[in-house]
Amino acid sequence: MRRIAGIVLAVLLIGGVVAAVVAGREGQDNGTATKTVRGVIGSEKAEFFADPDVVKALAAKGYTVQAETSGSWAMEDLNLKGYDFAFPSSQAPADELAATYKVRQPLPRPFYSPLVVVAHRSAAQVLAAAHLATVDRNRGTLNMAAYLDAARHDRTWQQLKGAAGHGELTGTLYIATTDPATSNSGALYLAAASYVANGGRVATNDADIDRTAPLLRKLTSVQGAQQSSTDAAFRDFVSGAGNPLVLVYESQVASLLSAGRGVDDLTVLYPDTTANSDHTVVPLTRAGRDLGELIGGDPTLRRLAVRHGFRPQGASAEFTAATAGHTTYLNQKLTGVRQAPVPTSKVLHEMARRARGQGEQQQ
Repeated sequence: MRRIAGIVLAVLLIGGVVAAVVAGREGQDNGTATKTVRGVIGSEKAEFFADPDVVKALAAKGYTVQAETSGSWAMEDLNLKGYDFAFPSSQAPADELAATYKVRQPLPRPFYSPLVVVAHRSAAQVLAAAHLATVDRNRGTLNMAAYLDAARHDRTWQQLKGAAGHGELTGTLYIATTDPATSNSGALYLAAASYVANGGRVATNDADIDRTAPLLRKLTSVQGAQQSSTDAAFRDFVSGAGNPLVLVYESQVASLLSAGRGVDDLTVLYPDTTANSDHTVVPLTRAGRDLGELIGGDPTLRRLAVRHGFRPQGASAEFTAATAGHTTYLNQKLTGVRQAPVPTSKVLHEMARRARGQGEQQQ
């Protein structure tokens, strides 16, 4: 299958330029022998594996984890020989890797996170006045159909009521996302947008892709250069730089709030149609499978995953209890949020190609 993942990113990772995150120190002996397990992970999980408490919890179970970061879709172009696991941010790239390396199903899925749009208060209020969103305090719902219609017609911030008083709200209205060719969140954004634009039907064939490709192209091309990871995009937003609307993982917001940090005018918008990011382990060895099952099954590691903003599979009460103090920002029960089915890896790849203006049919 033709790959669209960024060749440059793959070369960087293979060359060792991408930052390595090491959970635990190889050879350290605190009375418990540990087995070193190597993996490639999505960047949004780097802080989890680097957390000293996670290192300690894993060591108590006999594991030292060495992990390198990569875009989830870029993992398909890497040579994973010698690694014990890959840990992309959703099931589609995980299934593709599992097929390539003949990994038996089911794959461990320790936790997940819905995609959300972070906005500054001024931007959220303008969207609400234009009926593109509903907002209550620091939380709201983005009307995806209305937003996509605005994008289809190249609406600008200046055309929206109330934007004139905010100098930072200028130019074309758009949500900043990561590069869908290499990053999971950018690809899932296209999946959700396609689902809405396709009348609530998941794209399964060329006709579906052709039908939504012009809109997906607009959503992507208006952004210019895109970030390769949500980490960088979220850091820019928190620092006050970048676009007024940024697509990130809910886990990043929840982790920030859990740590007692925040953004003074932060508003979290949950798209009324979105896609969950099911963080899925692709075990390449027995040790990799044992680790994946441990992360999802061990109570201590589940608690630590929640501390980093993730929702453990089958343990919603743990997330609800841990985020009880942040309900003005977080939609704990995802009320009013519809999960869009995610297309196959092949379809998502083609969507990303077309969204970036590649492989367009001649008229």
